[in-house]
Amino acid sequence: MTEEKSAKKKSSLFEWVKAIVIAVALALLIRTFLFEPYLVEGTSMDPTLHDGERLFVYKTVKYAGELKRGDIVIIDGDEKNVHYVKRLIGLPGDTVQMKDDTLLINGKKVDEPYLSHNKKEAEEVGVKLTGDFGPVKVPEGKYFVMGDNRQRSMDSRNGLGLIDKKRIAGTSEFVFFPFNEIRKTD
Repeated sequence: MTEEKSAKKKSSLFEWVKAIVIAVALALLIRTFLFEPYLVEGTSMDPTLHDGERLFVYKTVKYAGELKRGDIVIIDGDEKNVHYVKRLIGLPGDTVQMKDDTLLINGKKVDEPYLSHNKKEAEEVGVKLTGDFGPVKVPEGKYFVMGDNRQRSMDSRNGLGLIDKKRIAGTSEFVFFPFNEIRKTD
């Protein structure tokens, strides 16, 4: 009887260890290749995203799929554990220009509904939300990004420069924390 109980205990312990190892391996695979939580730090994406919010970032775009204009992307910084959250504006081959607070891509006006709040605030104080620049030709393998809070954003216009695809960690589609603010990002 004692030998039988000991064998059952060993078998039960082995099953627990096996389950824990499988769970840890799955968590690592999911976090490495599928999605990962990121913290928004700063105000460069206000009012779309707020300082202290947490996002789920889909990393599959690194391996399959294409980036689209308007995507919210997480960019790996030059330093470890430094990331930037920005909106993808210009794709490889695009010509990006801002003229009279109007975004032009390849000479055509692009509607940016996510800026309506910030544009209204800028108009109230008598300034443009986004200063004129360009045209900027985006080379192959690079992307042009800007924050939604254009007056307070370090982005492709003024510090980050054009972004290599390998620096894009993924895209974000929703905020999961704080819980009373769970929503899709647009």
